[in-house]
Amino acid sequence: MAEDSEATKHGSGEAPAKGSNEAEASATNPPPPASGLPSVSLNIWPPSQRTREAVIQHLIETLTSPSVLSKRYGVLSLDEASATGRLIEEEAFAAAAAAADSSHATSVDEEVEILQIYSKGISKRVLETVKKRGSSVDGAAKVTPTPADSDAPATAAGEEASSLESETPQA
Repeated sequence: MAEDSEATKHGSGEAPAKGSNEAEASATNPPPPASGLPSVSLNIWPPSQRTREAVIQHLIETLTSPSVLSKRYGVLSLDEASATGRLIEEEAFAAAAAAADSSHATSVDEEVEILQIYSKGISKRVLETVKKRGSSVDGAAKVTPTPADSDAPATAAGEEASSLESETPQA
């Protein structure tokens, strides 16, 4: 029996006699490699299609839900957010893929850098999208009168005064 368990440990393919608990355990759990550590291959870039879809779903949720962004720039409809989320992800993926092609990323550290390009690209595009949409909505809905013969410092002072007025409690 000791010889059988040694044969199984060294991967000779001979299994111990049926009926022993050791035989059942070795059949379901293959022995680890000789070094004792399993070999693991870690790929950071490119993300799987499943990961990309999860990113798109998160973007849609972000663009349609109440948040710091929506308080300032408004929320998008589900249809608009879906199309925008896909476009943002595709553009960021293409930019990161181009960077990966030009750098010929071979190490995990290089792949992490490419993933950061992808992530930052998404963040940048989300901000650009909501700002552009927010300014077009604000521009159509809110018209700010400009005082005649005003210059930049006077405008800044006027904005300070108006913000102070809004903070002053009314009696």
